[in-house]
Amino acid sequence: MPADPPLLTLQAISLTLGTTPLLDGAELNLGAQDRVALVGRNASGKSTLLRIAAGLVAPDRGRRFLQPGATLRYLPQDPDLSGHANVRSFIQAGLAPGDDLNRARWLLEQLGLSGDEAPSRLSGGEARRAALVQVLAADPDLLLLDEPTNHLDLPAIEWLQTILAKRRGGLILISHDRAFLTALSRAMVWLDRGITRRLDRGFDQFETWRDETLDQEARDQHKLDRKIAAEEDWVRYGVTARRKRNVRRMAELGKLREARRQATTPLGRTQLQAQAGALSGRQVIVADRIGVAFAGPPIIRDLDVIVLRGDRIAIVGPNGAGKTTLLKLLTGALSPDTGTVTLGTDLRMLTLDQRRDALDPDRTVAETLTGGSGDTVRVRGTPRHVVGYMKEFLFLPEQARTPTRVLSGGEKARLLLARVLAEDTNFLILDEPTNDLDLETLDLLQELLADYPGTVLFVSHDRAFIDRVATATIAFAGDGRWVLHAGGYSDIVARSVPSAAVPKSTAAPQARAPDKLPAKHPGAGKLGFKDQHLLSVLPGQIAAMRQEIEALNAGLMDATLYQRDPVAFTTLTERLAALGTKLAAAEDTWLDLEIRREALQS
Repeated sequence: MPADPPLLTLQAISLTLGTTPLLDGAELNLGAQDRVALVGRNASGKSTLLRIAAGLVAPDRGRRFLQPGATLRYLPQDPDLSGHANVRSFIQAGLAPGDDLNRARWLLEQLGLSGDEAPSRLSGGEARRAALVQVLAADPDLLLLDEPTNHLDLPAIEWLQTILAKRRGGLILISHDRAFLTALSRAMVWLDRGITRRLDRGFDQFETWRDETLDQEARDQHKLDRKIAAEEDWVRYGVTARRKRNVRRMAELGKLREARRQATTPLGRTQLQAQAGALSGRQVIVADRIGVAFAGPPIIRDLDVIVLRGDRIAIVGPNGAGKTTLLKLLTGALSPDTGTVTLGTDLRMLTLDQRRDALDPDRTVAETLTGGSGDTVRVRGTPRHVVGYMKEFLFLPEQARTPTRVLSGGEKARLLLARVLAEDTNFLILDEPTNDLDLETLDLLQELLADYPGTVLFVSHDRAFIDRVATATIAFAGDGRWVLHAGGYSDIVARSVPSAAVPKSTAAPQARAPDKLPAKHPGAGKLGFKDQHLLSVLPGQIAAMRQEIEALNAGLMDATLYQRDPVAFTTLTERLAALGTKLAAAEDTWLDLEIRREALQS
């Protein structure tokens, strides 16, 4: 049977903003059963393309077609509730005759809203929840969501993920949340330099597909009609090479988690007091049965934590649980009602300001990094040319004179990271560091934190980011209790320990969505003989494949090969592409088995 025609079609969409082409022949098709992740770098035009798909922006050229009778709802990145007396009025304005009002009421209840809230008093998270109710209540044929997880806590993100997974209509998502995209997507549309590419596979295949595409493009660059500037080439391909999965780095993270696991055995009060009396440089924080209540129910009670030098510790929990309070307690910015917090010696602490208030809008990128003096920036005491340092954070050289006020949100976040990581510090405090970061910048941040020689304490709702960075996680367990676990978010799930109790207001009925984490990780269970054998042989196979890839790349360095022997050139490039796919699969298998082995040992 032929496939059903798409309900929404965008053909040859082009749009220029000012003098800069943003979209150049972009295409998009969305069918009744499609679940598409729309991916691309910050400022690549993803949100604009989604607004064109929603019929809110007219392109310069191209065609948009929506099948007659098909219903469509669009969630913008920044919902606007102005002009409405309350949340209920805003939601009703988005419903059509015949839409289910009972579903709207149920969604309001699940997301912790009454409907009587005034829009002017809503937090960012509450405004996002109200907008989600409006688009979900209509249960449309097509749902277009731009960063739906922004400002949501982990319980709300997991609830939304379950609701969307049960929908039958078409769905297209823009999100920086890897775990969210992986769980929901069946296809990807990659928007890059104004054009779109589609792959009918889930987001977990994106990095391999993107890197293979860019590698092939680099080899065939002489055939392209449109040349890529040398500096942009460096930004794209140099960073792409660094982003490829690194087994050695993940193995090192596994060792750090094991060390943390051994360091978190329950400590008696006497032992804690003895240690706290003379903190060495190795101990950064010792918290002894700390608690705080603010004249109400306990926010934190009887928490014992030891933070060691080099730890990268995540703090997770629902909004309002007390994550920021805990961060302040552990860093000495707030005194506990009960217990004691002792900080280590010679701490040089620095907090990343996610509000970006620290950026002077009239200063250029270079001036922000150098302090306005010359073209040299001191990176942890070592002088560096500012342009070279900028490139490490994905900035082009011509952006050195760009005022910070014209930067995108993601670019401002990168600039703050560049400035913070240049400081001579040994203790970083990051509150939601992944906000407004695209996937490439998230990769960069993960790499920078992995190489950071000091200690990192961070709050995040990004499950994949926590898994890739954290050596340990402090998770909210309800009723003011917080528990320190070795490893990241998936490690907590694997051990069947609730990472963040879902508030009653965000828990869907049992038939619709679970109100606790799964009892077992999908990979939990006894390792069989085959898996044990794979764990022992895969490292050698991976090393052999890497050696062959190096040899193939060396052969392709011959600039005359294509002219002399096009058959050999084609054979080498095809072998290289196939081997890259095989290597990525082997690394993923090894990583999954290693995580399962760790969980079983714990």
